[in-house]
Amino acid sequence: MSDMSIKGVVLAGGEGTRFRPLTYYFQKCMIPVGEEQKPILDYILRLFRYHGVKKTVLLVGYKHQQIANYFDHGERFGVEMNYVLDDPNLKGSANALLNAYRKGAITDDDTLVVYYGDILSNLDIGAMVKHHQEKKAEATLALARRYNISVGKAELDGTRITSFVEKPDLMQPVSIGILTLSGSVLKEMASLQQQGQFYSFDLMGDVISYLVQKGRRVEAYLTDAFWYDVGSIERYERLSPEKLSEVMGFLLK
Repeated sequence: MSDMSIKGVVLAGGEGTRFRPLTYYFQKCMIPVGEEQKPILDYILRLFRYHGVKKTVLLVGYKHQQIANYFDHGERFGVEMNYVLDDPNLKGSANALLNAYRKGAITDDDTLVVYYGDILSNLDIGAMVKHHQEKKAEATLALARRYNISVGKAELDGTRITSFVEKPDLMQPVSIGILTLSGSVLKEMASLQQQGQFYSFDLMGDVISYLVQKGRRVEAYLTDAFWYDVGSIERYERLSPEKLSEVMGFLLK
């Protein structure tokens, strides 16, 4: 992709409470993963660059100095990185985006690839953006076609178990924490924020739900790509370095 109006936006400001005690010392997206022990954010930025997204905006807060010390402004990673410091009085992912909008880091004319900073994926970002543009969507969510849940599922007849499957596939599309958003939505987001009483204004739970309820063009980009939510200590411990090298090693070449 060569469209200069496409910007990668990474939500990288959270305190990572599910990642404690590690996040007492690290920003969550800076925790090393894989055989090469590179930060999660390193893989995210390399994925952007691989698919031609050279302009990136990092929405940062907690321990943001660690990110800047490692990445600087992205020169050695082949991307242009700008940092926007979250407003501590405005909680939630949608507020982080609006804060960047008000500071001019993202605009109404941009197409935004929004990426949650604790997700690892080899998603074809270029194909998702192309789908978004062809469908003239206001938002496009990357959805995995199926999801393996980590608990057993039972069917009951009264209190008698009639069927039990350990860790079944949930045969229903689930969000993987990556989406494309048209900048034209930002002004409406600001209006929605001012109308509502949000303690925490959330991109998925509040904004996307609002657009869907209003019958707006919200598209699904269905994918079988690898993705992994590293958002907790338990998930981190289960992440296989060998598997990560197998599915994302191409980004390190």
